[in-house]
Amino acid sequence: MYKINHSTESNVIELENDSKLLYGKIHLDAGASLQELTLNGHAIIQDLNPLTYADTYASSILFPFANRIKDGAYAFEGNSYQLEKNQPQEQNALHGLVYNKTFKVTAKETTDKYALVSLEYIETSKSKGFPFTYNIKLTYKLNTSGLSLGVSITNTDTSPFPFTLGWHPYFISDNLFESELLFDSNKKLVLGDRNITTGVEDIKNEGTMQIKDQQLDDCWILNSDKVTFKTPRYNLLFSCDAETNFLQAYTPPRKNTIAIEPTTGVSDSFNNKIGLETLAPNTSYHLTWNLKIN
Repeated sequence: MYKINHSTESNVIELENDSKLLYGKIHLDAGASLQELTLNGHAIIQDLNPLTYADTYASSILFPFANRIKDGAYAFEGNSYQLEKNQPQEQNALHGLVYNKTFKVTAKETTDKYALVSLEYIETSKSKGFPFTYNIKLTYKLNTSGLSLGVSITNTDTSPFPFTLGWHPYFISDNLFESELLFDSNKKLVLGDRNITTGVEDIKNEGTMQIKDQQLDDCWILNSDKVTFKTPRYNLLFSCDAETNFLQAYTPPRKNTIAIEPTTGVSDSFNNKIGLETLAPNTSYHLTWNLKIN
């Protein structure tokens, strides 16, 4: 049987089953980010100590933009906006606006097959850099062999707004040097100064990328939503029902750890328009990321 525990003191949700083959830990005060995950007995997301959440944005939901906006500045429908430059080293706006918000629990469900929790953040304030209101709902559904993360964005404003969406999980491998990423792409983003997209280049589609000792901070345009992370102990299969999918991979200064980030847009998307979408008032956008272990 599956169970869900909500610690009101720490505002943390824990999901687990009696056999201990599944465990998930969601920090509601940190953007409802999934800080720990065990699937089929394999710990695949762990605390990144000594790195902190403020350094890593680990498992954060990236909305209304994934990655960076150059100088935090953009124009939309004839108006200019200035986002907070929360990345002082590069002087960019980084990873959206909900990574540090507090989400509330709206539903919980447990059966002998899965645990499900639905969470919501309602934005009623119009910030200077993104003067729009919205609701964001997350649904985590876990069983021993997989995770689905459903995201629903609703524009509650009277004006349309631009957006991209992403997820920023870090995964653990026993040996990252001997691990691989498998994905279908023949186009890679060219990153310039301050990790800002400057163009797109054609690449040879090898299908398999051996990680070895590469220091990654790269983004690819995917031809398929399927991505596989192969490690010596387990394989993870990512999929998504979004129409356009990008893959961002990043190796942090921590051994045997890699961020594998599915996104619907790229760095500086509010300016270069790559993957950028517009959400009209009183309409919603939905996607689901799926993660299977074998």
